[in-house]
Amino acid sequence: MLFEFRTSTLQSFLLSQWARQMRFTVEDGPAGNLIFPRTGPFDERLGYSRLPEFISALTAKRFVVERQVRTSGSLRTFQKLGGFPPYREKTSAGLTILAAGGRPYYRFRQPNAFYPSFGAVPAPVMASLTFVENRELLDPQHPNRNPAVEWDRLGLALFQFGTRGPDGARPGGSTIATQMEKLRHSAGGRTAGPSDKFRQMLSASVRGYRDGRDTTAFRENVLVDALNLMPLAGFPNHGEVIGLGDGLTLWYGADFARVNRTLAAPATTDFALGRKGLALKQVLSLVIAQRRPGYYLGKGRAELERLTESYLRLMASQGRIAANLAEAAVRARLKFNTVPPQPEPLPSATFKAATAMRSNLSRALGGLPFYDLQRLDLTAETTLNLPAQERSTEILRSLRDPEKLGALGLGGFGLSSPEKAARVHYSFTLYERGPAVNYLRVQTDSLDEPLDVNVGTKLELGSTAKVRTLISYLQIIAALYDQHRRDPAATLQAMVADGDPLSAWVAGQLLENGDKGLPAMLDAAMEKRYSAASGERFFTAGGTHRFANFNRRHGGYMTVSYGLQQSVNLVFIRMMRDIVDFHVARIPDTKGILEKPDHPARMAYLQRFIDMEGRQYLARFLPDYRNLDRAGILSHIAERAKFMPPRLAAAYRTVRPQAGFAEFSGFINRWAAPKVSGDAAMRKLYETYAPDRLNLADRSYISRIHPLELWLARFLYERPTAQWRDIVAAGADVRQESYQWLLKPTRFHAQNLRIRTMLEREAFGPIHQNWQRLGYPFGALVPSYATAIGTSGDRPDALAELMGIVMNGGYRQPIVRIDRLRFAERTPYETVMKAARANGQRVLRPDIARVVRRGLIDVVQNGTARRADGAIAGPDGKPLVIGGKTGTGDNRQHSVVKSRTATFVFFAGDRLFGTVTAFVEGPAADRYNFTSALPAQLFKALAPVIEQVMDEQPGVRAGRTPDAVQKR
Repeated sequence: MLFEFRTSTLQSFLLSQWARQMRFTVEDGPAGNLIFPRTGPFDERLGYSRLPEFISALTAKRFVVERQVRTSGSLRTFQKLGGFPPYREKTSAGLTILAAGGRPYYRFRQPNAFYPSFGAVPAPVMASLTFVENRELLDPQHPNRNPAVEWDRLGLALFQFGTRGPDGARPGGSTIATQMEKLRHSAGGRTAGPSDKFRQMLSASVRGYRDGRDTTAFRENVLVDALNLMPLAGFPNHGEVIGLGDGLTLWYGADFARVNRTLAAPATTDFALGRKGLALKQVLSLVIAQRRPGYYLGKGRAELERLTESYLRLMASQGRIAANLAEAAVRARLKFNTVPPQPEPLPSATFKAATAMRSNLSRALGGLPFYDLQRLDLTAETTLNLPAQERSTEILRSLRDPEKLGALGLGGFGLSSPEKAARVHYSFTLYERGPAVNYLRVQTDSLDEPLDVNVGTKLELGSTAKVRTLISYLQIIAALYDQHRRDPAATLQAMVADGDPLSAWVAGQLLENGDKGLPAMLDAAMEKRYSAASGERFFTAGGTHRFANFNRRHGGYMTVSYGLQQSVNLVFIRMMRDIVDFHVARIPDTKGILEKPDHPARMAYLQRFIDMEGRQYLARFLPDYRNLDRAGILSHIAERAKFMPPRLAAAYRTVRPQAGFAEFSGFINRWAAPKVSGDAAMRKLYETYAPDRLNLADRSYISRIHPLELWLARFLYERPTAQWRDIVAAGADVRQESYQWLLKPTRFHAQNLRIRTMLEREAFGPIHQNWQRLGYPFGALVPSYATAIGTSGDRPDALAELMGIVMNGGYRQPIVRIDRLRFAERTPYETVMKAARANGQRVLRPDIARVVRRGLIDVVQNGTARRADGAIAGPDGKPLVIGGKTGTGDNRQHSVVKSRTATFVFFAGDRLFGTVTAFVEGPAADRYNFTSALPAQLFKALAPVIEQVMDEQPGVRAGRTPDAVQKR
């Protein structure tokens, strides 16, 4: 028995045979019987324990398991018994993001600094670890020795457990190998009890014999792992610290490589000895600190220094280190670092792409925080064309230079100017159509901040909205054609006389020309004439508005085709009016609602309007009162009443209807100007404006304060902690009460204006649904004709997707940014997931897509995007057919300019599509007058990048390491 304890001869034979049977290989398709870990700091940090959750989330995002590990029966049995799989665990791991072709452009590793091998560890470092944790581990006399057990140490621990009980203080019985199992795989990195300890020891034993009976190499490796993976608490603004290398950098501000060179070199001078002593003390202190890292590296720093010095003396007395080195180390003082080192910045060309891809990954994995995401053992293969990304970023950033601006033809009227070049930012996205999906190839901008203009903003992109409006118009024409093409002449004549404008037009076409097929009807719709005159006033969005054309010479009647080519605003304003009228005519039970005072639906629509507008007023008033105490509310009310006694009295008696005369007098005396003279005059005010004598509308009229503002002031005075939902619920009746004037029969015209507003809002519901099917990214449209010219906003990437739909004949293909995810490579949990190549969804009839595509080509060849015509050569050297739409937008809030944008959204040939955007942020944007000619010209400057992508073979070509069969 004693011989076995010393040599582990029998253990080495049995356990090595067992470990040899614990194999795993990687094969195509999903495995059905994998066992994933549930707990353990290592498994949680690297994501192994969450892989079932990730697989489920990715499956919902249309990823499929392409390859997955298969484990042997012996390994699964061992896992079911509670053992931790014996495989070569990774020293350092983290997120890697690859571009198409396999080139990395983002890489995070934890730990960042580590020892690659046993030979790289200086002798004083190894002496520190073995002396503190496991002095017999490297004993060369017994090469087959079980590294998980030191029998004398274990026996003492068991004796102490028996005599002192489970809660008594006692020395640990764990070897480094067993401790590593605990720190990596046990819940919380702790031992829960004897059974947990046995599980750790068994797992360490099997892992030790994974490569055969001789454990010499394993014992060396486990020491290296202990140094590289020791837990060293959390550092402010950094997070968890793992490993000696990162610990030295963060806790002491020491350079890991320099510390190792210092400890490996002989100290030939007093200065060198002092420096070596400090390095040793820093290393030894962290080796000790891992036992209670939160305490020793926090409040217990003084105790840590004393304990470190005690160990230094012991090591010197036992000959583990030289006496003069120990003395130098004791003399050295530990100085803790407080400032985390700044991470090395990503290259500007890939910064935006890396940020965007991490955001995409986070969403795909269920909203995983960036901190957790970058620590996963994960390689993401993306579709980005890195050379094109780098070249386009270089071009965009070079435009800050006036000389470069001029060289690329970007200066002049409607473009940029040298003196303003630095303030204009640019963005560019490029997608490639594949057989079943669209691939993101370039996504960049010139901003030096994480915000991605292409996907992270809502911008008013001006006339690009005309493409969405045109599609809605053509879809209605197609639907009407399908519905009525076989109708008799009498029915069509009735539609011409009584239908909404688009229904009447389709009926007229069928009467005049007969059924010549849908393509002919759509072609005719593009030749339908609209007025471009700007003198008309339009009632929309609850008010009367006038619109202008960019080119003031545009007027009279013109075709839809010409209006699109020249981007004539009034054509599309009137088109949107027709679209709205079409949908209004189909709202159930509303026929004649604007003509008949007794129509049964009028009251319901008016009540809905009152509730809607009342909420809007409350939301407008709330910020003025939200953070005021009761005295502040009264002060604000006095200011709103202009301090005039009658107005003050009416307002105060509304806010505080139960207040007595004395309180009322105090308020009036404090705020009134002029002052009220005499008690009789004061009492008259008090009684005249009593709540029981005047209704809310009367008191509002007298105080010149909106009735809902008065009500809100009273409500918050009485319930200062009320939330918005409480305000809305409590104010339902008062909102209706405050609009009683509107419900009078004499207000028929005013009622109609409100009903029209509500009908218009309702009509924008199906318009929005239609836009969303085509990739519109936001949850609502502004219910206004101005949506046709960009008021509802858009996003560059969403507009690019629309171009892809048109180019692809009406099919909306999934956009793939991340093509493949490789989790836990070379582990018994390895899983490779790939974006599914599902068929696209038809969202647009091919005949409509054909007409829109033709119109967009005309915009480039003859219209507002002429600068882009012929900019790109195809593989045969001939100019490629390009289609697109320009747009310019001022983003305003309460008449204050927030930004100015100009966009060119395009497709090139039958494979590539994207957007180019120029924008200026802030009030200074009011001083810029660039138009969509700027992004169209920039498109020409980016032509070499687009041609570079065009010349490559279609599809994702992300290089990846061949999947070799992996064992153990």
